[in-house]
Formats: sequence, structure tokens, C-alpha cells
Amino acid sequence: MVQVDAEVLGNVAVGAYRHLTLVTPGLAELARPGQFVALAVGDGTSSMLLRRSFSIHRVRPAGTYGGTTEIVVAAHGPGTQVLTALEPGESVSVVGPLGRGFPLPSQPVPCILVGGGYGSAPLFWLAEQLRERGCPVEIVLGAASADRLFGVVEARRVADGVTVTTDDGSAGTQGWVSDVLPDLIARTGAGVLYGCGPMGMLRSMSGIAAQHGIVAQVAVEEAMACGVGICMTCVMPVSDAQGTTKMVRSCLEGPVFRGDRVRWDAFEDGLCRVPADAVGAPKEVR
Repeated sequence: MVQVDAEVLGNVAVGAYRHLTLVTPGLAELARPGQFVALAVGDGTSSMLLRRSFSIHRVRPAGTYGGTTEIVVAAHGPGTQVLTALEPGESVSVVGPLGRGFPLPSQPVPCILVGGGYGSAPLFWLAEQLRERGCPVEIVLGAASADRLFGVVEARRVADGVTVTTDDGSAGTQGWVSDVLPDLIARTGAGVLYGCGPMGMLRSMSGIAAQHGIVAQVAVEEAMACGVGICMTCVMPVSDAQGTTKMVRSCLEGPVFRGDRVRWDAFEDGLCRVPADAVGAPKEVR
């Protein structure tokens, strides 16, 4: 990974989000789909000490301005409000690429890419790489409402087919992405699902993949305060190939995991608990 003071090349509104393009020499050449970057949100006098992490939407290793990295940001709190207010020409400290990206099939296989809200950001670059390997690609985009969707037009450019769902029916099919996945898997003969978005969505698609006997690769959305494995805020329970559950750092071992190895039963009401059978879990004292 590298740390750069990135110049803001562009900051444009896309629905409810902001699409930022950053000049990041040395970073773009290292990145792959599914990885993320961490951005500083204050100067030396700011109370906001922690960086904010975002999936890489895409990179362009060469160009007029050098390598660039694109991210999608939703202004939820003070930190993201700082980032969405950045003007072209201003600079921001960026560390990346971080984490493990999406594994690519060794042989051509039909793939379905599922995105929730602006969690869909890394999927379009992934779709391009999959199609370069001869994989047919379908994209499913879901959100609460039409303005919360991201990348519908871009999806139609990079995929063989696009399905849109919204909770309120303001665009596409009314409902959740999980409502349309079973039929789409049956129709396409998909062998792999890729997903990025809310944890509830990832849990549902992992369950559907298991029911159909196929693999789901999911990029989880756990809070990452440092992004480099020091703070331990993003730990979550994941089982290995032998079935042993360990608490792992999603910023290092992830953010992409096999969906059937994430202990979804540990997530409840927005919290992640340590399963009693996890390595190192507290034991009841009698």
C-alpha cells in the first residue's frame, strides 16, 4: 500500500451520493476490485482523528493527470460531510489499496454481481475483469428508493443483463434483491455470486447461494477505524475450511469473504457478538 496526498480531480453528484475522482500516483497500479482506501477527514487541529474507508469504485493507472482512484461517498456524519464538500484542486490524504479483493474464477463461469445502494461501487470494475475472462455477467442493483441506486447506466454498459429492485417500487421491481436472485440463478446457471452492500443483504444472498450449491463472495461492511489491522474495531467471526470459527479483522483478512464461512448468526441488531464456540471466546466460570 501507499500513502499519498491526493488532489481532488472531480466531485460530482450521482443521485444521493458524491462521486470523487482522486489523483493517486502509485496507488492505482496496485489496486484490484474489492479493495478499499482510507481517507483522512481533518487537519492537525481536527477532532476527527480516524480515517474513513471506502470501496474503490475503479482506478485508471495512466492518464493526463497520472493514476486516479474513484470512490463513492454518502454524507452521513461530520467526516463524510467533509469529504463530500471537497472542491477540485483541494487535497486529501489517502492510504491504499487495503484489504483483500474479489477472487476471480480460473475458468469462465456465469456470474451474478449484487449491489445494495452505493455498495455497488466496486462491482462494475469487477464486471469488466470477469468479462475479460470470458464470464457472462448479470448485475442486480437494489436500494430503498430510486435515488439511492448507484450505477444503473454503467451496469448496462458492463454487464450482459441488469435487474433493478427498490423497496418502494420507485424503480425496477418492488422488493429486495433476494426476491429476484433464485430465478436469476436458475435462468443463467450462475456458478458464483459476488456481493457488496448492507450486511442483511449479504446474509440473504449467501443463504440463497448455499441453497443452490454455489459460492458467494461478499465484501462486508464492518466499521473500520484504522483500515490497517491495528484498532480491532472490525473483527468478525469467520469459519475456516475445517469449520473452526475465529475472530478475524475484516480490513486485513477481508473485506471479501466466502459467504458460507461468515457466522451470520453472530450479527443481531447492528451488533456482532463473539460466538461461544469461537477460538478465544470467554468461557463460563462456575
